[in-house]
Amino acid sequence: MADVLITNARIFDGSGDQPFNGDVLVQGNRIARVQRSGWGSRSVPTIGVATVDAAGAFLMPGMVEAHTHFSWNDQPGLDAIQRMPPEEHILWCAGVAKTYLDMGWTSCVGAAAAKPRLDVVIRNAINDGTIIGPRYLAASQEITVPGGLGDTTQPHLPQPEFAFGAVVSGSEEMRRCVRMFAKYGVDTLKINLSGESITGMPSAMSQFTEAEVATCVEEAKAWGKRVAAHARSCHSIKQCVRLGIEVIYHASYADEEALDLLESSKRQHFIAPGLAWLINTCHHASQWGITPEVARKMGYFEELEAAIESMKALRRRDVRILPGGDYGFAWTPHGTNAKDLEYFVKYLGMSTMEALLSATAWGAPMMKLRDQLGKIQDGYLADLLLVDGDPLADITVLQDE
Repeated sequence: MADVLITNARIFDGSGDQPFNGDVLVQGNRIARVQRSGWGSRSVPTIGVATVDAAGAFLMPGMVEAHTHFSWNDQPGLDAIQRMPPEEHILWCAGVAKTYLDMGWTSCVGAAAAKPRLDVVIRNAINDGTIIGPRYLAASQEITVPGGLGDTTQPHLPQPEFAFGAVVSGSEEMRRCVRMFAKYGVDTLKINLSGESITGMPSAMSQFTEAEVATCVEEAKAWGKRVAAHARSCHSIKQCVRLGIEVIYHASYADEEALDLLESSKRQHFIAPGLAWLINTCHHASQWGITPEVARKMGYFEELEAAIESMKALRRRDVRILPGGDYGFAWTPHGTNAKDLEYFVKYLGMSTMEALLSATAWGAPMMKLRDQLGKIQDGYLADLLLVDGDPLADITVLQDE
């Protein structure tokens, strides 16, 4: 990889400080030097180095998407996602991976795949250069219970191949399931601890026993894997903290006890609320039969209000909130992911600086690349994004390709 010198950039380095004018030298895939402009600056070597004049454009770290479903195919329901044949599905995932990179998301955390090995195959293909895509952590299918979120089998078609998720009942079936996905090479085990109202199981309900969840965490840790949970209900949020589940998706219905638990272990968990799913289900899904009236009857307006209040309360407690809005459904299409940052500012009261940090520096530990990713500093990975516009002045410019 050729050395590259980016000159005359306005550098947002991910530290929380205001941007400064300067140059960035990239050697291989690492940042070799960050040089501020001005009197007394050291000269940066330019012999044999390709030079890119940023002409004052905004240079920032590449963004980290915390809740990614490459295999969701912009359809309105789980059945339609699951029905895509494997051959077409892998091609779909490859296209989505490129879309995320094109939109500035240079790292993505898989939050579940629609088939057992889709995420693993895509991750490996990105890593070996077969396809173009962001850094990626591969996830399992969603692990669920009979009748739970992700169990799409029918009475006349009970075979696992017809299920969107991996359906288990009891601790030993859970143990076998975790071992199977570990064998396939996933980075993360995804477990659906709560319901999802659109499927008929209310979001405020929880479905797994304590023993089943404990077995999932125990076995995942034995294999060196992380656990992520779909956890909308209050009980499921508390389960995550009690049992050591690192990644908590949604956390909509957090009561005071849940908030206290999350605050007490705020650097041990990653929280991505998925606001885009709630907002778009309430306001932008009429074309697919979910009018605002239908969404209200399902309880989504109530949950949206609860989620906003929960996230505001977590912010007041210095709990970091990460972007990842459950993109890949018909009304949350891939490529619109930066809407999350707009929603963070509009609904949660974040400053644009905080929203940028949530998409950059705060995502590095979730990618297991703490002190290597999410900042423009000497020695860091050179995942860089040059923006025509100023996200600190208008966060929506990150929605442009």
